Amino acid sequence: MKQVVHFGAGNIGRGFIGALFSQSGYHVTFIDIADEIIRKLNEEKQYEVKLATDEQEAVTVHNVSGFNNMTQEEEVINTIVQATYVTTAIGPNILPRIAPLIAKGLMKRIEKTDEKLYVIACENQISATDLLKGYILEHVDDETKDKILNRISFYNSAVDRIVPIQHNQGSLDVLVEPYFEWIVETSDEIPPVEGMKVVPNLAPFIERKLFTVNTGHAAIAYIGYLEKKATIDEAVADERILAHVQATLKETGDYLIKQYHLDPGEHEQYINKIIDRFKNAYLHDDVTRVGRSPLRKLGSSDRFIRPAVEAEKAGLSYTQLAKAIATALLFDYKEDEEAVKLQEMIQEHGVTYVLKEVSGLSETSKLTEEIVRHYEAIKN
Repeated sequence: MKQVVHFGAGNIGRGFIGALFSQSGYHVTFIDIADEIIRKLNEEKQYEVKLATDEQEAVTVHNVSGFNNMTQEEEVINTIVQATYVTTAIGPNILPRIAPLIAKGLMKRIEKTDEKLYVIACENQISATDLLKGYILEHVDDETKDKILNRISFYNSAVDRIVPIQHNQGSLDVLVEPYFEWIVETSDEIPPVEGMKVVPNLAPFIERKLFTVNTGHAAIAYIGYLEKKATIDEAVADERILAHVQATLKETGDYLIKQYHLDPGEHEQYINKIIDRFKNAYLHDDVTRVGRSPLRKLGSSDRFIRPAVEAEKAGLSYTQLAKAIATALLFDYKEDEEAVKLQEMIQEHGVTYVLKEVSGLSETSKLTEEIVRHYEAIKN
């Protein structure tokens, strides 16, 4: 049976990428540090992916197992030697931590076989696979580097599926929304995977997704948090919040249409479809889950700052994006480590400093001024 090694046995790994590979006839070996999940995968060898719909349809995922990368390094390496794909869904910040182990697996693989291996990082990050490739190559010598680049293919991808916090303690089963999109950038012929779409140029797809789905989701979460809403669907049911999000996505849409020559009517339909997904009450998606890690979300190439900067450069409106950024700066959820750190930075150094250090914005830019104006207005 064909093999895939997937780093990240969390809800997205099990409920999205791992499930698609299993449905395509692959054995999926999940790699994670969560002992209990790995134990259950090896004992039960299956789980259910349930759709957040009226009918609650379910698909059983078979042919799964797992290894703990902290305690079973050799087993992970040997599985990489036999795999067709290596994929990740662990969060961009964790990629540097798993790169040394993947490098060891690739070094052993090129000694043992000439068969192609395909590496895809399935993260909410532009060019995540390029980042992972760079981290991996830091751990090999020049001769090995050339061999890896000749025999291993690294493809960037865009992934889209809402997987909320699960309320089924102790179960491997995962609740997911029905909609999903997985787009991989390559012109090569690669082994087929059900649900994977291959395109020669990923940029329009990944930016459309990141600056519509991720921007919209986070914008709802942050203003919803300030308005004391518990879940995303509850927040977007508020007409004022809905209007803010629609206006924010109009601004990101104007940039995307100009940059990639998208059809305005089609993009408007795409925005409406995304907002309808946010209204799905069956997901029970907490605003605090969607809003977590605000420092990452305020990064210079992420969902708020990048489209705002590009809109400013293009002479387009960025007022609603500035307001969304201001609400992110006010996310003070005590149970999120990054939110706590963000508030400490603001208290110690001020908002302008944070926008410079975290978001790469000039202290004197018009965008910075607009964000600070909204921040003060909302806070007061």
